[in-house]
Amino acid sequence: MSAVKGTIILLVVIANTLFWVPILVLFSLVKFIIPVVAIRKYISKLLVWIANNWIWLNSKIHLLFHGNKVDLKGMENLKPDDWYLVISNHAAAADIPILQNVFYKKIPFLKFFLKRELIYVPFLGVAWWALDFPFMRRFSAAYLAKNPHMKGKDLEVTKKACEKFKDYPISVINFIEGTRFTQEKHKKQHSKYKHLLKPKSGGVGFVLGSMGKQMNYLIQTSLNYYPKAPSAWEYLCGKYDKVEIIIEKIKIPDNLKNKNYITDMAFRKELQDWLSGLWTNQDARLS
Repeated sequence: MSAVKGTIILLVVIANTLFWVPILVLFSLVKFIIPVVAIRKYISKLLVWIANNWIWLNSKIHLLFHGNKVDLKGMENLKPDDWYLVISNHAAAADIPILQNVFYKKIPFLKFFLKRELIYVPFLGVAWWALDFPFMRRFSAAYLAKNPHMKGKDLEVTKKACEKFKDYPISVINFIEGTRFTQEKHKKQHSKYKHLLKPKSGGVGFVLGSMGKQMNYLIQTSLNYYPKAPSAWEYLCGKYDKVEIIIEKIKIPDNLKNKNYITDMAFRKELQDWLSGLWTNQDARLS
């Protein structure tokens, strides 16, 4: 029975995507062609409205078949018209749809960092491009050793993407572990955290460096699935008992804003120390 429900939900999500993506791309092309700033701002709001409708239906169909499996704490004092930097642990493929549902119209539309390869995902890749999601290209240490001129190029992409977000309130979400948690990755990293991989500060550094004037608050989010983190198919089939989500709104220190992450080594160290402290608290929360 759960497989039937999962199949129905998947078909609804596919149909929902096929309906909205062409409309999204059409208005994105209009936005690209027309140079008038006021019109572009209006179209940007329209694109977010379209994306929110997509999220709403996906969330409702999952709720209809599986009920509410989210145990949520800490949503007080959030506003839909302010800028937020959201950080979270990354436990499952379900993290993104669940957080999109949790923050739906509570804060501005979530935009998140994506691996460059995901732009080739059918329909969704085009939609993410249309919504100005920043695509990150990560280089291995071995590659950078052979091509030192490419160092920092991935972070430059982040900075350029953030420049687009100054004109209207948005929320930028960053899974600062850089990848989903697994025991294999945890062991390979020799992470000092029990439930987390090591935090990466580059994305956060460029968001704060580019948007520090607008972005005053960080939303720290922890996700814990019971009995374990589901796969994408298990999420569609409802094969998990619940996900506990704890949210904390934190003031971003002024000394971490509007600085150059690449050239300012003192700023980089301060930011890494701050994130390390947040991550220590996150690990304790997940325990």
